[in-house]
Amino acid sequence: MEDSDINIETATASPVSNSEATPLTEPAEGVPPVVGDPAGLARLISRLTAGSGAIAVDTERASGYRYSQRAYLIQLRREGSGSFLIDPIPLAGKIAPLAEAINSEPWVLHAASQDLPCLAELNLTPADLFDTELAGRLAGYPRVALGSLVEELLGYRLEKGHGAADWSRRPLPPDWLTYAALDVELLLPLRDVLSKELEKQGKLEWALEEFEAVRTAPPPAPRHEPWRRTSGIHRTRSPRQLGAVRALWEARDAIARERDIAPGRVLPDSAIINAATTAPTTAQALIALPVFGGRVQRKMVGTWLGALKTAAEMTNAELPDAMPSTGGPPPPNRWADKDPAAAARLAAARASLTAIAEQLTLPVENLLQPDLVRRTCWQPPAATDVDTITEVLSAGGARSWQIGLTAEALSKAMVARPS
Repeated sequence: MEDSDINIETATASPVSNSEATPLTEPAEGVPPVVGDPAGLARLISRLTAGSGAIAVDTERASGYRYSQRAYLIQLRREGSGSFLIDPIPLAGKIAPLAEAINSEPWVLHAASQDLPCLAELNLTPADLFDTELAGRLAGYPRVALGSLVEELLGYRLEKGHGAADWSRRPLPPDWLTYAALDVELLLPLRDVLSKELEKQGKLEWALEEFEAVRTAPPPAPRHEPWRRTSGIHRTRSPRQLGAVRALWEARDAIARERDIAPGRVLPDSAIINAATTAPTTAQALIALPVFGGRVQRKMVGTWLGALKTAAEMTNAELPDAMPSTGGPPPPNRWADKDPAAAARLAAARASLTAIAEQLTLPVENLLQPDLVRRTCWQPPAATDVDTITEVLSAGGARSWQIGLTAEALSKAMVARPS
C-alpha cells in the first residue's frame, strides 16, 4: 500500500466505522532493517534524501523501565523513500549526518511534545512541524490517539500493544519492530486528511500557530517539589511523615538516576508511603514491611533506614509544609473561601470559554491554557479592558488566534462579582 492509495477525499467526507476498518498488520514494503552503524546510516540518508516532502517521525522510549527519556528507536518515513528504523544507541556521537539531512525538512509527528525532547538530545530538530494529535484535537475529534484517528479517517486499524514496552531491550523482538514501523506508515496521509479538515473548518491557521509553539517550546521547567507526586501521599498525617516521604523519594531518585532505572522499579511508591507512615527504626522492623523483605531490597536496607533517620532527626523548621507551596494560585476548590471575588471571576471565565469552545468544536483546554486562565482570574491586572487582557494573555504565552477568540470574554469575566 503506497501513501497515494489512501482516498483522502472519501476518508474526510465519510469516517469509517469500526466494523469496516481494515487491519494493518505489516508495513507496505515490509519491516525495514534496524540501522545502527555509520555505514548503514549513510545508506539510509541517501535513500531518505532521494524522497520528497515531509518526513514522518516517531520514537520509542523506555519510560517505565529507564530513568532517562532517551530515544531507543527512531522511525522515519518519506514519500518515495519508504520507512526506516534507526537504533541511536550504538550511533551515539555519530548521528550528526542524520541531523544534517532532516533538520531542514518539515516533520510530521503524533503528539510531538512527547518525542521532540528525546530527539533534541540527539540534535535532531525540525524546521517545520505538523502534529497529527494536536490537529485532531483542534478539528474536534473526540478520540485523538493515533490508532483512533487512522481508523476513523483512513479506514485502517493499527495493531497496538508495545508502546509501553522496554525499548532499551536488545535485540528488539520482530513484532515490536513491526509495531514501530506501522506507527509512521500512515502519518503522512493522516496529515493530509487532517490538514484538509482543518482548512474546511477555518482552523488551519490556528493549527499552524499551535504547531510552531510546540516546535519552539523551551524545555519544561523542573517540577516544583516532585516528591509530592508520590502516589498515596494523602495517607501521610504529619510534616514528619512528609519529611520521611521526601527523604525516601530523594534517596530513590539518586539511585534511579545513577543506574538509569525507572524510580518505581527501584522502590515502589507504596513502599515509600508504608515506611513513612510506620516509621521503622531498625533493619528488622523495616524488612518486616511489604516489599522491603525482598532479596534486592534487603541489600538496600541501610540506604532506606538512613533516609528515615534523616527525616526523624530534622527540626520542625526543616520539615516540609503540610500544604505544598506551588508558587501560583491555590486549587480552585478553595477559592470560594480564600477569595470569593476570584472564584466569581473564574466561574464566569470558565462558562464563557466553555461556550466558545463548544461553538467551535474544540477542547476548552486547547482554546486557552487552563493555568493561564486561573492565574489571570486569581490576580487580574489593575485595568481589565480588552487591550490590557490581550497583553496579559500574550505575556502568558497565548497564541494570537486564542487571544482573538477569548480576550473580550475574559475582560468581561474580570468584573464578575460573587452572587
